Amino acid sequence: MIYYLERNQELNCTLDQAWDFFSTPRNLERLTPKSIGFKITHCKSKKIHVGQTIGYKIKVAPFIWVTWLTEITHVDALKSFVDDQRVGPYKIWHHTHSFEERDGKVQMTDQVTYVMPFGVIGTIAHAVFVRKQLNHIFNERNKLCAEIFSAKTSSTS
Repeated sequence: MIYYLERNQELNCTLDQAWDFFSTPRNLERLTPKSIGFKITHCKSKKIHVGQTIGYKIKVAPFIWVTWLTEITHVDALKSFVDDQRVGPYKIWHHTHSFEERDGKVQMTDQVTYVMPFGVIGTIAHAVFVRKQLNHIFNERNKLCAEIFSAKTSSTS
C-alpha cells in the first residue's frame, strides 16, 4: 500500500526566516520529539543542496536503532525541497517541504508519500504502530515550530 501524510502550518515569520531555518539540516534534530531518539550521524553541508545526503539514527524500540539515509533530490530556493530515502525503515519515503508567504506569514506544507516494507507484516505494523508514530512526530513538529517561530518573531520586534 502507498500511504500519504500531509500537514499544513502557518508560521509567524518571514519567508526568509522559514527558509533559513528549514534549509539547515541540523535543525531537524530540534524538530524531532526526544522520544524518537533521533540523531544526525552524517551531514557535511550546513545548507541543503541537490545531491546532499544526510544520515540519521532513529530509535524504533527500546535499544533498537535503525540507520536512515536521505538525499535532497530537489531544491527550489524559498519555495520547496524534497528528501527521498536511500536507506532506511521504509520501502519508499518521499517528503516534500513547501513554503509560501501569505499575509506576512508563511504557510508551510509537509507532504509525505511512503510505502512500508515487508508486505502484510508492514501493513500490520503501519496500522498498529507506524501511523501513530508518524502522526506523533508531525504533531510535535507543529508544536515545536509554533514555539520556535513565535519566539523568533517576538525577539525581532
